[in-house]
Amino acid sequence: MTVTLAHIWRHPVKSHGREQLSEVSLNAGQTMPWDRTWAVAHEGARTDGTEWTPCANFSRGSKAPKLMAINCKLDEATEVVTLSHPDCETISLHPERDAAQLVAWVRPLMPEDRAQSSHVVRVKDRGMTDTPFPSISIANIATHRAVEAKLDTSLSMQRWRANIWLDGLEAWDEFDWIGKTLRIGDVEFAVEERITRCLATTANTETGERDADTLGALKSWGHQDFGIYGVVKNSGTIRQGDKAELI
Repeated sequence: MTVTLAHIWRHPVKSHGREQLSEVSLNAGQTMPWDRTWAVAHEGARTDGTEWTPCANFSRGSKAPKLMAINCKLDEATEVVTLSHPDCETISLHPERDAAQLVAWVRPLMPEDRAQSSHVVRVKDRGMTDTPFPSISIANIATHRAVEAKLDTSLSMQRWRANIWLDGLEAWDEFDWIGKTLRIGDVEFAVEERITRCLATTANTETGERDADTLGALKSWGHQDFGIYGVVKNSGTIRQGDKAELI
């Protein structure tokens, strides 16, 4: 069975949209370039952007499901992002220079009973991933299909917010890779740990409404995990269609 890299995604503003790529150049020991580069902190946050901090400091899909319906496109040269949502006008801005504009744009998407978005942070030289180490999230299409079958419904893979999607595996194969090395194209990843999932995955990525008990489905297998975290071991470029294998 041939395992291939099927999809590559990045999320320039943490929990505020996603963008599909055909290839990406990765650097050893770093997060995916332009992935979670900016994060929208809420009014109760304890972060100033000087160092990595946990996701509890940020406006995110687990607390504000409507954020899950945002799409994003980044112009790397200007660092301008274009954000779209079915309930909002499409907007283009620089997340730092135009932070007040971004906060105002996202305000209608935030539940009134949650801490409101306040400011934007950016940590030098790394993305604000959900892990304290510079991770890249990797998911298995067959595992996604197993969750769909459990719930007897079609689900967007973007509920899982993975950077890399692999095709050609059996469901849950990826959980056997912890502590091993995965090679995609010419890039090697140290597989660190499984990804424990939150309520963000219950939200529809087209409407922002919670409509699927993804966590209940995962718990039927005795856990709440989907996907794995990898760390880049050597710099290189990965592309759609690249072969993936354990080494």
